[in-house]
Amino acid sequence: MYAASEAHDVDRLVAEHVSLVKRIAYHLIHRLPASVQVDDLVQSGIVGLIEAARHYQSDQGASFETYAGIRVRGAMLDEVRRSDWAPRSVHRKARELSAAVRAVENRVGRAARDSEVAEELGVGLSEYHQWARDASSHQVFSFEDSLGEGEGESRETKLPAAGHNPYEALADDDFRDALASTIAGLPEREALVLSLYYDDELNLREIGEVLGVTESRVSQIHSQALVRLRARMADWRG
Repeated sequence: MYAASEAHDVDRLVAEHVSLVKRIAYHLIHRLPASVQVDDLVQSGIVGLIEAARHYQSDQGASFETYAGIRVRGAMLDEVRRSDWAPRSVHRKARELSAAVRAVENRVGRAARDSEVAEELGVGLSEYHQWARDASSHQVFSFEDSLGEGEGESRETKLPAAGHNPYEALADDDFRDALASTIAGLPEREALVLSLYYDDELNLREIGEVLGVTESRVSQIHSQALVRLRARMADWRG
């Protein structure tokens, strides 16, 4: 009887939170390459939702939506990681972008402008922005968990990966602290775009309305912010 009741609770939680899966999927899809389909994200997210419903304990201090959101987002990103969609050229360009940003900022002693990075790379501005968009899609996984943390999420709600140990946990905490500090040092508009996108979960169009710029320009600012983060967090990324 208990098992039947428990199964009913799982089914109820899943049914009530399908919309959460879709919301996370549509939020993620805008910063992933065109080869990733939203239906695939939803499918993997449903699996994460089911696992969350099976393992959720209300006495852990987090709401089910908070707990499930972490599991769903993680399941989606794990699925995209496994697909290994990024060609070698994207990895190469991401490294070149990081090196160019570091070179310019070390030389001028301030945040590098996109035109300066493009000149350092020897490419036109439009080509630079395409490189940045490709690279930001590639590197979103490196920062996703930390950028996406809500203030109400305690460390106890974080789900450990297989093989996770206390030393890895300390390294993760140090990484998040370093990332938060690096974000705080970004140019004001870039930091604001990241905050609106990851904390407030606005889409690019909505952020454009807030800032009074086009959706395309927001996409450029978002990509530039992630490129700059990659460059400034190079020591952490190995």
